[in-house]
Amino acid sequence: MFRPCIDLHEGRVKQVVGGSFSVDESEPRTNFVSDHDASWFAELFRVDGLRGGHVIQLGPGNEGAARSALATYPTGLQLGGGITEANSSQWIEAGASHVIVTSWLFPGGVLHQDRASSLAAEIGASRIVIDLSARLVDGHYVVFIDRWRTATGTVLSSGLFEGLAEFCDEFLVHAINVEGLQQGIDLALVEKLASWCPKPVTYAGGAKALDDLVRVHQVSGGRVDLTIGSALDLFGGSGVSYRDCVEFNASLASDRSEPDLD
Repeated sequence: MFRPCIDLHEGRVKQVVGGSFSVDESEPRTNFVSDHDASWFAELFRVDGLRGGHVIQLGPGNEGAARSALATYPTGLQLGGGITEANSSQWIEAGASHVIVTSWLFPGGVLHQDRASSLAAEIGASRIVIDLSARLVDGHYVVFIDRWRTATGTVLSSGLFEGLAEFCDEFLVHAINVEGLQQGIDLALVEKLASWCPKPVTYAGGAKALDDLVRVHQVSGGRVDLTIGSALDLFGGSGVSYRDCVEFNASLASDRSEPDLD
């Protein structure tokens, strides 16, 4: 299934190459800057019935834009970026269906599972998406935090997902090596996610054509959803039609509703 996204940087909707954020806070590589605000995209997704898209705040200065998107499509969007136990309920009250949490779970770059447990107790596991975005390092997918600038000591595995599953409703994984480059998805990671994740999971990174959406669905047996960013015509891309993605989701819904005549 296709999942939409609204990436916010400096208060505007942008498509940024995620792996280009640097420690010195220099400007990241940007593929696209929209003339439309976040609420415009939220309304589009609402009208087209696309649920479960993520709004990501890439750094400070995005709270107003994020709140406008959530107000436009209440309970239709997930909100990530700077989420902690202290502010999580505020974003749920602002209209987010889920909060997406990552860096706060890794103080000092170390996973603290008790924080996931505490957050679940605060707002309920059904309101939480755990982001385990990772970079391929020496053959292992290492989780990175802090806008993907800081490596943690955590490696993606079936045990990791199983251990965190009770504290969340979904997972989100960006393939940092290919994110924003429109050079193709990391199919090996998609296959691993389909095998490892006991909960719904959304993969993002590298999609360049509608065939990627079809391939992810087929390879994962429908267990992995796909976010498409820079390649989407909605964000200035030429590889994927937004309307085709909407129709793809509609076709899946139609297939599921067909009666079994066997």
